[in-house]
Amino acid sequence: MTEPRIRGFHAHVYFDATTLEQARALCLDAASHFKLAMGRVHQQPVGPHPDWSCQLAFGPAVFADLVPWLAMHRRGLVVFIHPITGNDLIDHRDYAMWMGAVRPLNLSVLSGVDTAYELPED
Repeated sequence: MTEPRIRGFHAHVYFDATTLEQARALCLDAASHFKLAMGRVHQQPVGPHPDWSCQLAFGPAVFADLVPWLAMHRRGLVVFIHPITGNDLIDHRDYAMWMGAVRPLNLSVLSGVDTAYELPED
């Protein structure tokens, strides 16, 4: 069986009303230190995510620096990280990495059909 090619990663920073500004600051700080694309700060659950969240999209070359940085700077926020292989269902279900509490994803919204994402150039 051939391993799927990892084209990039998404890190989803989860927060609520009490940690909104902390999460926004973390994501903005990450975007200023690393080559990544910061998504919107969603103040409602979006897609499979059970909590408010902000997405950080980045290439494989950034992983080794960004992920330890997030671990050291998240200050209690939950961070969900998954690779982008083209199959959202498998990426979110089988290849998931968590910092903090594992949260229940709504996998029923993911089709398992190949999905293309825009990622920052390495």
